[in-house]
Amino acid sequence: MNLTPDLLIRDLKVALRSLAHTKGLAIAVVLTLALGIGANAAIFSVVRGVLLRPLVNRDENRLIYIRQSAPGIGIENTTFSVPEIQDLRASVKTLSAFGDFSTIGFTMIGLGEPREVRAGVVGGSYFEVMGLHPVLGRLLDAHDDGPNAAGAAVLTYRFWTTVLKSDPTVIGKTVRLDSRMATIVGVLEPSVPYPAETEIIANVVTSPHHLSATMVTGRVHRMTELFGRLAPGVNIETARAELRAVHSAMIKDHPETYSPKSDFSISAVLLRDQITSRAKTVLLVLLAASALVFIIACSNAANLILARTVRREGELAIRAALGASSGSLRRTLLADSLLLCGAGAALGVLIARPMVDILARYASRFSVRALDLTVDSSMLWVGVALAIVAAVLLAFVPRLPSADTSNGLSVSSGGVRITGSTGRRLRVFAITQIAASFMLLAGAGMLLKTLLALQSARTGFDLHNVLALNVPVISYGRTPDQVQGFYREAMRQIVALPGVDRVAVGTVVPWRDAGLFGPGFQFTADGHVRASGEEDPRAQFRTVSPGFFAALGVPIISGRDFNDADRKDTEKVVIVSHSVAQRMFPNQDAVGHHFMWSDPVMKFIDVSTEPRRIIGVATDMDDERVVPGPAMTIYHPFEQEMGGGRLFVHTHSDPYALLTPITRIVRDMSVDQPVERAATLEDVRAEVLTPDRLNALVFGGFAAVALAIAVVGVAGVLVFSVSGRTREFGIRLALGAQPQNLLKGVIAEGAVMAAGGIVAGGILGYVMARVASSYILDIRMPDLVPVVASAGVLLAAAVVASFLPAARAARIDVMQALRSE
Repeated sequence: MNLTPDLLIRDLKVALRSLAHTKGLAIAVVLTLALGIGANAAIFSVVRGVLLRPLVNRDENRLIYIRQSAPGIGIENTTFSVPEIQDLRASVKTLSAFGDFSTIGFTMIGLGEPREVRAGVVGGSYFEVMGLHPVLGRLLDAHDDGPNAAGAAVLTYRFWTTVLKSDPTVIGKTVRLDSRMATIVGVLEPSVPYPAETEIIANVVTSPHHLSATMVTGRVHRMTELFGRLAPGVNIETARAELRAVHSAMIKDHPETYSPKSDFSISAVLLRDQITSRAKTVLLVLLAASALVFIIACSNAANLILARTVRREGELAIRAALGASSGSLRRTLLADSLLLCGAGAALGVLIARPMVDILARYASRFSVRALDLTVDSSMLWVGVALAIVAAVLLAFVPRLPSADTSNGLSVSSGGVRITGSTGRRLRVFAITQIAASFMLLAGAGMLLKTLLALQSARTGFDLHNVLALNVPVISYGRTPDQVQGFYREAMRQIVALPGVDRVAVGTVVPWRDAGLFGPGFQFTADGHVRASGEEDPRAQFRTVSPGFFAALGVPIISGRDFNDADRKDTEKVVIVSHSVAQRMFPNQDAVGHHFMWSDPVMKFIDVSTEPRRIIGVATDMDDERVVPGPAMTIYHPFEQEMGGGRLFVHTHSDPYALLTPITRIVRDMSVDQPVERAATLEDVRAEVLTPDRLNALVFGGFAAVALAIAVVGVAGVLVFSVSGRTREFGIRLALGAQPQNLLKGVIAEGAVMAAGGIVAGGILGYVMARVASSYILDIRMPDLVPVVASAGVLLAAAVVASFLPAARAARIDVMQALRSE
């Protein structure tokens, strides 16, 4: 095919005039391709921004994240203790430096309103190892290490720009972080906030806990994330091997710390891979979904263009008879395709811009990198590339007539006769659309079913009438007795407000604070005997005030609730969940028995391991998982074990209307006390479910677009089929066939196409899922309900799409049909 610029321009002009006579078809093709190209351009922009865009960290290919895990007890990331980090630093030579990061919460006073901030506490080597720079002031370094250093903190860029409005005078200001003072020394450049999205990053001296002997010497006191920088000439496989060797030696030297059942292990990955790991599966699946939409769009466009080419066969056959070469004819079709696909790409890029904003908000639930995502020129090039691919594919779909044959169409005839080859191609494209639509519908159905199951799960809480507020403990200038007195007085005043039934203090807000205490702590009870090689079970640690269970609507099965007599100087007591009672005291009443914490970490967090009498058994209250399971939980009275930080207000009126008077009460008692993140338990649960809701919404949107295009494709094929069989239908009617039989026949033809597409989609989806599961562990197959429902929807849609062309076939005028050729 001789394709010179002059010839191409000439053919494009001819194509433009030709398409002007078929505006409806041109608009349909352009809109279809715009949806396919726009979706792919938007998804590619998000994938590029989240997975492929380089980090700002210097020499990011040498920066690794080191993880310790204990899969035997279900802990994916145990983090590291100070002694473990010291052992690694002393023995590992393949890493030139280590950086440590502990996530901690501070109450910060001194920069506007008092607020809870999520902070990182780091050693002086952290920023050097991470290869980051300041945009203002300086970062922490070795001079900020040690117990005698002055408190210093760096603001993250997002916090500085959003909360402090890029105030340049913030450098040098002094803030109070709980009980310690710190000077703001710098603002960090925009970077991925890993391992946690923090507002500030401070040196170790700002956290008394980090300076305590228990933190420095406790090998089981793990709360620090670890990073490393590969030494020159060292690859990650070599570093990983050395880390494993040193870690094995640590386990051998301290067998009392690393139980065989826990199966402790260490691994290392490039920081970039660690940051994108959570988003990678979601985005790759989304990319596959957009590719299916592109296939559907191209198949639909191919059907429309093939139908148009069949109608132009007379013109093409005449040109072939007059000596036009196949290359010249193919160039004519390519010009048509380029115009249509170019217009589709231009419109698709325009559609993609708002789609990028929507998808970036969606992806930010899985990766913080999506928060700063912007549209760049790459999207334009993706649109151009997809347009060229689609144009070439569509140009070579139709078969060309030769000089000595009309390919089933008389040169002198103006009618349309669909050959078997053309009909098969039309049906193949329609089946392809249905197959791809079926895969998208089944996937969206699976996500929707999961979301409905999550939303309908019974939680055991009173979701509508309980307002949860973060009122963090401020220990600065207060004794433990004064802290407890503060909460007692706050509860006394709040319960007196109109509309308030009960008020209680707790340790965590259900679901929102999930994972705050990791997998829980080991415990035992009187009479409990471990099997050989078995470890003590683990339970979650909670501290609550009297009335907590009633405030959240959780019944106590046996025994009693805490009361004001359960104080520091009285007998130590606990309430256990039903699962704990069943595990430790099967077939007997747990009340009156004694419970003891046996976890070695308890001595590092100042929790006594002395026996405590069980005074009550509460219904399982799973505050970790949205779909509740057995909840191993131990509740302590607020007056006996320090805790708090969360207020729960049970109301019989609008919970949010109470926020202002509650805040006023707390602030009147302590002007520096933050009151934040007020939400009903229902809204907390909705917030936690947002990623699942977004999954169902985004994939459901793709599936809806695919279904709409596929329905149009089926209807288009049948309309064209009916128009090409007008004479056949007229003869059948003349010979006595009933119109309803023609109606049923055309509808059956649409149903058969849909069934073929469903079978093909099912087989292809199964194969693709099996292949993908060997690379992506989170891939799972839809179960029977969404598969059957998706098949039903497609069959019903195909029948509906078939009805109009079927009705047209049934209404054919016999005499007009017989004269049609």
